[in-house]
Amino acid sequence: MAIIDDEEKVTYAQLLDRSERIAAVLAARGFGEGDRIGLLARNHAWAVAFMCATSALGADVVLGNTGLAPQQFAVVAQQQEIAFLVHDDEFANVAAELPEGIGAMSESELREAVAATPQPPRMTPPARVGRTIILTSGTTGTPKGAARRTPGGFGPLISIIDRIPLHARDRILIAAPIFHTWGYAAMQLSIAMRSTMVMQRRYQPESAIEAMVRNDVQAVFAIPVMLQRMVDQVPDLAEHARRLTKLRVIATSGSAYPSGFTTRFMDAVGDVLYNLYGSTEASWVCIATPADMRRHPNTAGTPPLGTVVKILDEDGKELPKGETGRIFCGNELVFDGYTNGKTKDFVDGLVSTGDMGHVEGDLYFVDGRDDDMIVSGGENVYPIEVEGLLAEHPAVREVSAIGVPDDDFGQRLAVFVALNDGHTLTGDEVREHVRAHRARHCIPREVVFMDELPRNATGKILNRELRKHFA
Repeated sequence: MAIIDDEEKVTYAQLLDRSERIAAVLAARGFGEGDRIGLLARNHAWAVAFMCATSALGADVVLGNTGLAPQQFAVVAQQQEIAFLVHDDEFANVAAELPEGIGAMSESELREAVAATPQPPRMTPPARVGRTIILTSGTTGTPKGAARRTPGGFGPLISIIDRIPLHARDRILIAAPIFHTWGYAAMQLSIAMRSTMVMQRRYQPESAIEAMVRNDVQAVFAIPVMLQRMVDQVPDLAEHARRLTKLRVIATSGSAYPSGFTTRFMDAVGDVLYNLYGSTEASWVCIATPADMRRHPNTAGTPPLGTVVKILDEDGKELPKGETGRIFCGNELVFDGYTNGKTKDFVDGLVSTGDMGHVEGDLYFVDGRDDDMIVSGGENVYPIEVEGLLAEHPAVREVSAIGVPDDDFGQRLAVFVALNDGHTLTGDEVREHVRAHRARHCIPREVVFMDELPRNATGKILNRELRKHFA
């Protein structure tokens, strides 16, 4: 069995047949090698089949973040030069905002077209290998596209299973969104191992546990906030865990856990937690095993097989253990650069992760960003994009956005606002304004109104003074 989702079970043979029919539907519309097609979908069998279909055509697929506002996705579609979009029915409002000239098809329409399409002859590999483009947040508020390399062998798979004990034909619940780097990696690994992918369109802690029990799940791929919600919302979690008799692995990635959480979770569920530190650009960097996190709950772990990690100073020289510097990484899956032609910093073939870190003994630790980006619930958020949006509001005189610690999401966005004389604005109105123009994860959790923002003698806002509100 290939996929078990909310409404059907699909074998690998059926997945192949469906993918070829979807490819035929796209080809009939004139799409083929080198074309760029968007997908805006949650986790389900049709989404996986669509990705396989674009690969069979040699086309590039752009995986859209389902949390993007319609206006923001319209900008992404234009910048990524998407020629056509396939979307879940629930995202019809997003498709309605697409720039003129970009066609769209809903999931229901795709299903009807596939049902009316005869099974084509078995396809041969295209001359051009299609790429998958995963979106990552940008400093201007518009997500950038990061093109993923296509592995030339089983090296990446081996590097993961060397550290995380996944087995061929495991039943794997992919809770992380498949448009997210980690969910997409879970899908790739599952197909390579001929595993059964268990998928749900929406994550709810209790329904996820029931799906794990019902399908005798042996592994789970999730983002950290999902486990935090499980701990917070599921009574008697340890009792539920005893029902998971086959569970061997819960693999997470996307953000750091709150201090001490990993120990509490493993005490309740068992030593099955594996946490991967990585990025869209660098793929995986380090993996922390249960043993690593028992030694030090906040560690990022160690580099897996085939991955090189170095801590460098500003001049690109490697620092000794214990000293904090910029984290650089190299492996088979380092990205090819952003689709806008820009890239990250490289030193001797290693790419910057954008983080600062250090090494203690054989364990690596992440100490924070080398810029002002924060990670909230597994999503990258740049405060500057929210500042820029709110600064244009007629009621706002000055604004600053910062990241503050959060027990549930790792970090949360807080904004400090000073209003123009004669204007009024509420916290809910600020959040609704951001919701209308930015992705869901950019909405500030905290809105603080002040008469004026603290500044130094040169006029620079003192964020350290703002952070005292949450000390």
